[in-house]
Amino acid sequence: MAKVATLITDMFEDVEFTGPRDALVEAGHEVVTIEKKSGNTVEGKQGESKVTIDKAIDDVSPEDFDALLLPGGFSPDLLREDDRFVQFAKAFMDAKKPVFAICHGPQLLITAKTLEGRDATGYKSIKVDMEYAGAKYADKEVVVCQEQLVTSRQPDDIPAFNREMLNLLK
Repeated sequence: MAKVATLITDMFEDVEFTGPRDALVEAGHEVVTIEKKSGNTVEGKQGESKVTIDKAIDDVSPEDFDALLLPGGFSPDLLREDDRFVQFAKAFMDAKKPVFAICHGPQLLITAKTLEGRDATGYKSIKVDMEYAGAKYADKEVVVCQEQLVTSRQPDDIPAFNREMLNLLK
């Protein structure tokens, strides 16, 4: 089973973390939350979820994980201010490890400059940003690119996102 890194901080979109996390755990995968400091508690923007962080970004390496989950909300925008998180995400893309990004999650991939020539989707407000980053944007509930990158637009797309995420980890 896969060990899945999750880059997350305050103001994440609650269901875009809990839905994929629950699907991954139910399928037998391990989900590890990563933020600036282990033991921190981060809160979703809807106030429905609080997450205690498993690991600090300085205490992990992309080599420790099989896949990466990037929930949406404001979390990806806050995390991309810190180069450690950008480089962590970039390492997964460069190594062709599975990356799962929903809603605003692709913002970390935009900043990492890893979307050039990739088929992808994301929340409509970042469509132009994704296109400027070189992505071929598709307004679809889920886009799978090169058997590595799974992207979705919004919470309504979570069932399709989870399905393709789990398919990729088989």
